[in-house]
Amino acid sequence: MSNIFDQGLDKNSANFTALSPVSFVERSAEIFGDLPSVVHGNRTYNWAQTRDRSARLAAALKSLGVSKGSTVSAMLPNIPEMVEVHYAVPALNAVLNTLNTRLDAALIAWQLNHCECKILITDREYAPTISKALDILKNEHGKSIVVIDVCDSEYTGPGERLGNCEYEAWISSHSPLKKLEGPQDEWDAIAVSYTSGTTGDPKGVVTHHRGAYLNAVSNVATWTMPHFPIYLWTLPMFHCNGWCFPWTVAMLAGTHVCLRRVETQPILEAMKLHGVNHYCAAPIVHSLIYNAPDNLRAGIQQQVRGMVAGAAPPAAMIEGMAKIGFDITHVYGLTEVYGPASVAVKRESWAHESLSEQTRLNGRQGVRYVLQEGMTVLHAETMEECPADGVTMGEIMFKGNIVMKGYLKNPRATQEAFEGGWFHTGDLAVMEPDRYVKIKDRSKDIIISGGENISSLEVEDALYRHPAVLACAVVAKPDTKWGETPLAFVEVKPGSSISQADLITHCKTLLANYKVPKEIRFEEIPKTSTGKIQKFQLRERAKNSSSTHSGI
Repeated sequence: MSNIFDQGLDKNSANFTALSPVSFVERSAEIFGDLPSVVHGNRTYNWAQTRDRSARLAAALKSLGVSKGSTVSAMLPNIPEMVEVHYAVPALNAVLNTLNTRLDAALIAWQLNHCECKILITDREYAPTISKALDILKNEHGKSIVVIDVCDSEYTGPGERLGNCEYEAWISSHSPLKKLEGPQDEWDAIAVSYTSGTTGDPKGVVTHHRGAYLNAVSNVATWTMPHFPIYLWTLPMFHCNGWCFPWTVAMLAGTHVCLRRVETQPILEAMKLHGVNHYCAAPIVHSLIYNAPDNLRAGIQQQVRGMVAGAAPPAAMIEGMAKIGFDITHVYGLTEVYGPASVAVKRESWAHESLSEQTRLNGRQGVRYVLQEGMTVLHAETMEECPADGVTMGEIMFKGNIVMKGYLKNPRATQEAFEGGWFHTGDLAVMEPDRYVKIKDRSKDIIISGGENISSLEVEDALYRHPAVLACAVVAKPDTKWGETPLAFVEVKPGSSISQADLITHCKTLLANYKVPKEIRFEEIPKTSTGKIQKFQLRERAKNSSSTHSGI
């Protein structure tokens, strides 16, 4: 039944606009067009130029028939062209599919086919893999797509051109669209991003304009980011659309400092040369920074703020960054919630605590993002909230505007993910008395030894506290007596040495005896391109080999 507030008060073009992060680009170009937007080697652009280049790209894509619902894929490192596709593709109400640059040809072909890619924009460096993927796509699926080659000014290695158009010449031949507009309906898809597919085919996570807009704003509120930040791209933009930071930086008229490869020296050199004050990365990347020689960090005078996610950060990492003066904010999330969706909000009182207590507090996954409507810990079966006692374990769940639309062409998986009106993360956690959430483990990573649950994260945290450990991962190893026992894989810092016996003795000072690894292997640990450790590969090693490495 209508009331007086429904009469003659309808939506119209003057009082309602669908939320889309595309609007941030137009605003920054209009008001701060003269300020720097992108730096990449010898290339620099201001916001007026970035807006113009993105609008030319949009016009070029439109000329090829790209429109609402069309999928445009990008196989690009962190370069200006990757920034531009994040602005141009959504402006056409098309869907952006950013490909993991470390995938093999078969998986790339599968994803291109699954998301019905219309246009592929690819860097020459990946030509060998993409060429094979295109052959698979044609031979196995009977499909051909338009390929646009990017010849990055900072890449001098091998790589043939696969398409008929070179990106720079192609966009230059088109007049820019008058406006980067975005959709009429903010629920329209903005991107499809694929999960790793460690237990079968990857799932295509479909996100929408409203969620991308709100998470970009939440990044600012979460990090209390100022206008005009100088943001270093250590996080791959293909990963959850760079946690929505391509749009966050546009919102604040900041500067994108691009980086083709994530290596210690280029990271620190970029921080010194460009005055970088913000960056995001998985724990392993932060570890590279605080483990770097002092002379490489010398000259960084500005306050540098880092955001860490992608895996639970070990206490040693948080302490290490504090010691070199980097301010670290711990966030947590998944592809299905646009990247980070919760944060360990720092309270002023924490500054008066000991370093070890600050590390414990900051190491928690925290509370929901300011524009995320719900985050809690529930019993997965009963869907009842776990008490905030720091002991009762349940599953982290989210709800709200910063949650995906669902999984592409996979209604069953979508229904399971949203069972009970919440998004199920699969992460096991407790809620502490202050209602900050602390992850205990992934459900599949809990080690059950002699009927006792062992958190692999707790064991890893103990290992990281040894000064010789650079990276580690703990998985379950089948055991005839106990069912499972902890098996640790360890990478040692350059110039250090440690034996299995020494590390086991170290762990015994920090853990109950049944939690101490029975075996430690000194091997390279497989990681994704974002630095996340691939435990599923380590589980296979644990099953297929019983060899013991005694040390180095």
